[in-house]
Amino acid sequence: MKKILTSLALLGVFAGGIGAVGTVAMAAEEAHNAAAPTHFPIDEPKEMDWSFAGPLGTYDKAQLQRGLKVYKEVCSACHSMNLVAFRTLEGLGYSEAQVKSFAAEYTIHDGPNDAGDMFDRPGKPSDYFPAPFANEQAAAASNGGAAPPDMSLLAKARGVERGFPRFVFDIFTQYAQGGPDYIHSLLTGYDQTPPAGMVIPEGTHYNPYFMSGVSLKMPKPLSDGQVTYDDGSPQTVDQYSRDVSAFLMWAAEPHMEDRKKTGFRVLVFLALFGTLMYLTKRKVWEDVAH
Repeated sequence: MKKILTSLALLGVFAGGIGAVGTVAMAAEEAHNAAAPTHFPIDEPKEMDWSFAGPLGTYDKAQLQRGLKVYKEVCSACHSMNLVAFRTLEGLGYSEAQVKSFAAEYTIHDGPNDAGDMFDRPGKPSDYFPAPFANEQAAAASNGGAAPPDMSLLAKARGVERGFPRFVFDIFTQYAQGGPDYIHSLLTGYDQTPPAGMVIPEGTHYNPYFMSGVSLKMPKPLSDGQVTYDDGSPQTVDQYSRDVSAFLMWAAEPHMEDRKKTGFRVLVFLALFGTLMYLTKRKVWEDVAH
């Protein structure tokens, strides 16, 4: 009997020790999570008001032209747009002559010629935006080890996943602005203080809207007055971010307006066709006893 009581006492002490260790570990984990959030992005992107939102949305051509200017003067120093041809810029409201003039401002490395040599020439509308670096390795070496992503499809490739029940409503509202919302929030999300306990690696920059970690290599790219607008629009970081986000949405989906027009016409056709079929059915079967 004495041995049994002794064994039970030892078992109780052992269990108590395990419970105490577990409690301490849980408390430490909760304190760590409270001090340094591990979910990214830390802040959800702000949902903006875009002209191209919704089933009937259209692009604002003036905004797209301003966004192109921001890309050309700021973003193109690091980011490529390998999948966008100059000729598609007519979709921004430019004439054929303006597109030719714009393309000629770029130098294209071409060849080989008849002598087997590579050469440089002015750009043509059929050319694509040239990359700022010769290859991905050179891009990474010039940007602290992280190659800047290509911007051709960035507005469709980026976007924070929206949980239940919002994604259900998104089906009906045709929400497809996750990429532009994310890009705008990221560009305007610098100069903020990280949460207490969060360690920011040296050589990186904290941004609560970054979706892949606590910080990113890209420093703050925009500042007020950096790009001059000719149409009198505000020359602020917020406006620059709106414009370049809209432009990147167009670059990723230049035929969006045509797609929406086609979809609307199809829905109208289906509604009329369904109505005619219903009326035909009523006419054919109205004298038939049921």
